[in-house]
Amino acid sequence: MPYWRGKAKIVLAHPEDDEAIWVLYSRRTPDSEAIWYGSMKTEDCTPIKENIRIAEEAIKLRVEEADRRKQNYQG
Repeated sequence: MPYWRGKAKIVLAHPEDDEAIWVLYSRRTPDSEAIWYGSMKTEDCTPIKENIRIAEEAIKLRVEEADRRKQNYQG
């Protein structure tokens, strides 16, 4: 399982947790391309639901892509 998969699940479960988000993005491999997403909340800490939805979908797609690569490698 990719090291970031468990971290992604934590972020999805707790999108208000800045530390979880920081850990997820700070631990990416040096050769991976950085992907920047919009803020998950406003300055007054109100969640931005559309940005959260976009990030959740992007993480879901990355997990699915990693699973496909793993299956192709094994099969």
